[in-house]
Amino acid sequence: MAAAVVLAVALYWLQPWKLWQDETVREALPAAVAPSGPGAPAAVPGAPAAPVTVARGTLISHEHATTGAVELIRFPDGSHTLRLANLDTSNGPDLRVWLADAPVKEGVAGWRVFDDGKHVSLGKLKGNKGDQNYPVPADVNVAEFTSVTIWCDRFDVSFGAARLTAV
Repeated sequence: MAAAVVLAVALYWLQPWKLWQDETVREALPAAVAPSGPGAPAAVPGAPAAPVTVARGTLISHEHATTGAVELIRFPDGSHTLRLANLDTSNGPDLRVWLADAPVKEGVAGWRVFDDGKHVSLGKLKGNKGDQNYPVPADVNVAEFTSVTIWCDRFDVSFGAARLTAV
């Protein structure tokens, strides 16, 4: 009986079946919405009239093989969205998308650096494949972050990461 309980807890914690389950997401880039009506936020002075990519990067593999591109996009209202394009990684338990101030390091040296400094979670990874958008909270200063990671919160490890380079 004890072995069955231990096995059930281990299976719940590790969720090994996720390594063989793919979830594909195909989100279009959100359209820029022009402010309208009383009380609507005004366009930010000096902001572009259309969405603009302000930083980008290419994902590298860490704990799991990971490929794809990341873009930090600014909208006319001053808001930002992080876009993952052509993402391809393993599925896993409790995967998150983080902005971080940590440097992106290749190999094992880069697996666990992202929770050492400043980071902000943009939410759960929607799928391990495809194109996805993650709104950046309005109170986040995107200039403070230099990297993006697909972070496994359960095991405190990066599946893959990208250095953000200003465009």
